[in-house]
Amino acid sequence: MSTQQMESRLRPVLYIIIQNNKDAEQVISIPGWDVKEVRSIESAQACIATQQYDVGLIQLEETSGKMLQAMETLITQHRAIEWVVLTNEACLQQTPFCKFIRETCYDYVTLPLSDSEYTRLLFTLGHAYGMARLTQDDGESTDDEYEMVGCSPSMMKLFGAIRRVASVDASVLICGESGTGKELIAHAIHERSSRASMPFVAVNCGAIPENLIQSELFGYEKGAFTGANKQKLGQIEVASGGTLFLDEVGDLPYDMQVNLLRFLQEQVIQRLGGNEEICVDVRVLAATNIDLDAAVKQGRFREDLLYRLNVLQLSPPALRDREGDIEVMARFFFDRFVSEGQARLKGFSQQALLAMQQYSWPGNVRELINRVRRAIVMCDGRLITPEDLGLADGVATEVITSLEDARELAEKEAITHAVQYCRHNMTQSAKLLGVSRVTLYRMMEKYSLGLSMETSVK
Repeated sequence: MSTQQMESRLRPVLYIIIQNNKDAEQVISIPGWDVKEVRSIESAQACIATQQYDVGLIQLEETSGKMLQAMETLITQHRAIEWVVLTNEACLQQTPFCKFIRETCYDYVTLPLSDSEYTRLLFTLGHAYGMARLTQDDGESTDDEYEMVGCSPSMMKLFGAIRRVASVDASVLICGESGTGKELIAHAIHERSSRASMPFVAVNCGAIPENLIQSELFGYEKGAFTGANKQKLGQIEVASGGTLFLDEVGDLPYDMQVNLLRFLQEQVIQRLGGNEEICVDVRVLAATNIDLDAAVKQGRFREDLLYRLNVLQLSPPALRDREGDIEVMARFFFDRFVSEGQARLKGFSQQALLAMQQYSWPGNVRELINRVRRAIVMCDGRLITPEDLGLADGVATEVITSLEDARELAEKEAITHAVQYCRHNMTQSAKLLGVSRVTLYRMMEKYSLGLSMETSVK
């Protein structure tokens, strides 16, 4: 491999060096990275304007209020970058400096670097890069604009399934709770299919009055009924060549289901008031939040129509089942909507993150987005609290029946808090808890916490 090819595979890192004593300046070697060294905030801004960075390293040994304010402004302006600070023990004795790191940075490493601290620095940079990439639109962890965000095993499985079903032209039934992103999945399938350049038409079957459903889906001819002053194409015909998405298909009136079934079987429609059969080439995706098998048994849904719609099936997981995704998604939506709040807002308090992890999220992703947006607007401080999210009284509690239960609950809460606080950095989590990594993993397995997934660095 040529030197040029090797360099193209290096991950870029912006290395900002700010030191009072220029004679004592020491630049840290960072193998495996394409390092851009700068010695002022102005130079850093210029670099960010011309190059995308997922990770920034700040060697900062100055604690003046003016410098911290300038650095905080830089970090706030570029929230997509994960920032790691290199500093000395003297700086860490200053309360404003510690607050700056806690509220704005991904992690810090203490100077001078011992061999173990140097190894930890390289690991921290890699982990920061992995966390930053979770919210990048790279086709793996994000999808479809901004709402489909996740890195949990269940979402990775869903993303893979979306790619597979997009490659064929069969009908797909998307089954899941309200707020899990069923329409986003339909969009993702369409955009990855051979029909991507053609129309995507969404119809909410539960939102159309019964007496208008037939004309809405199939259209009508001029004079078909009083007020039909001109011909109108139905949504099925409008979607010709592309994709028709029938949301809440379980709410389709029983009488109308036979008309939809005929279209799926024959790929022809008749406009209301017309006699001509019109061939329509369209792929049908449908979604429901009810149990259609139960609806069939209750006589509310046609079994033959269910077979036609349910050739392939996708089931987006509920938010409560997406291990590790809640914090990632909350931070992503915070970055998306932070401009709606006051300028000094920096992120979530640890209590807010813990409350979100413990909440059951009955409204799923839609509820998470709404709560985060509301908190951004209502928050008066620098960090969002459980009260801002409306979760102060919504934290799940466990019934304690013995001292053993109390001890186990305390251990589970301590582990959960530590792993979340350290952003799934297991080395830091174990250090914070005062145990070895082996002991931490053993305790997590004991309590089935499932928090041990660490982001792989590509």
